[in-house]
Amino acid sequence: MIVTQTLPTPVGPLAILARDGVLVAAGFTADPREMVARLSPSLRALPLREGDLGDAAEAVRDYLDGKVDALDRIPAEQPGTPTRQRLYEALRAVPAGTTVSYAQLAEKAGLPRTAARAAGAACAQNLIAPFVPCHRVLPSTGGYGGYYYGTSVKEWLLAHESRA
Repeated sequence: MIVTQTLPTPVGPLAILARDGVLVAAGFTADPREMVARLSPSLRALPLREGDLGDAAEAVRDYLDGKVDALDRIPAEQPGTPTRQRLYEALRAVPAGTTVSYAQLAEKAGLPRTAARAAGAACAQNLIAPFVPCHRVLPSTGGYGGYYYGTSVKEWLLAHESRA
C-alpha cells in the first residue's frame, strides 16, 4: 500500500507518497495520482490510501518554517541505475541554501565533469522533489534552468532556503 498526504505550501500543494515509511514520490501537485503515474509498474499496482505521513509531513512543515535541512532526515527511495543512485545521493548532500552546476553534481557523485548530461537526466527523472533537491542544481551558463514543477517553484525554493 502507498500512503499519500497533500500539504499546503506557499507555491501550491505538495503531495508526498510513502511505502512502509519510505518516500517513493513527492511533488508540487494537488493530485497524488499524478505522482503515481511516474512510479515503477510494481508500485503503480499498489493501492493508494490517504493518511498522515507523520515524520515526512512534520519535516515539510519544519522546512516551511525555516528549518531548511529538515527534509534531509526523511528516508527516500527511487529506482535507477547505480550511477543514477550516486547522483541522487550527491543531490541529497547539497546543503540547503547552496547550489551546484550539473557538472559539479556529476563530480560530487564521483563521475567525470563531462557527465553533466547524466546529472541533468537524473534531475529530470527525480520523483521525490524537494526531498531529493534537484532545485539546487543550476546550469553553468546562468539562470535557473528547467524544473519539473516550473521555474517559479524552483525560484521560490532557492529564495526560501537562502533566507533561512
